[in-house]
Amino acid sequence: MTPEQRQDDASCPCGSGQDFADCCGPRLAGDAPAVTAEQLMRSRYTAFARGEADYLLATWHPETRPSRVRLDPAQRWIGLRILHTDAGGENDESGTVEFVARFKTGGSGYRLQELSRFEKIDGRWYYRDGDHR
Repeated sequence: MTPEQRQDDASCPCGSGQDFADCCGPRLAGDAPAVTAEQLMRSRYTAFARGEADYLLATWHPETRPSRVRLDPAQRWIGLRILHTDAGGENDESGTVEFVARFKTGGSGYRLQELSRFEKIDGRWYYRDGDHR
C-alpha cells in the first residue's frame, strides 16, 4: 500500500467520521461535486488541511475569488466543528454554515470561527465569503 493510499483510507480531516476516500476525497478529485453547502464547507476545510489550493480556488465564487491562495505549510489543521447551517440544502440556491476550525502553527493552537456564505451557480456550490466571529 502506497502512502497516498494509506492517507486515502484514513479518517477524513473534515470530522465526518468517514474515510477520506468515501467523504471529501471524491470532491477534491473532481469526481463528485458537493450536494450541500455544508459538504462544500467540509471539503474546503479538508483542502486546507491537505494543502490543496487549486480546489479552494475552484470552489470560490467567481465574484469574490482571489487570484491565488497562499497556504502556510507550517499550519496544521486539527479539527472542524459545524455550529449551525441555514438553508444550503440540495434544493436551495444559497446558504450559510457557521463553523469553528482549529489549527496549530509554531507550537501554538488557534481557532477560526466564521459564518460562511455559499451560493449555487449552474447547479454547483461555491464559497462566496464569510464573517469572522
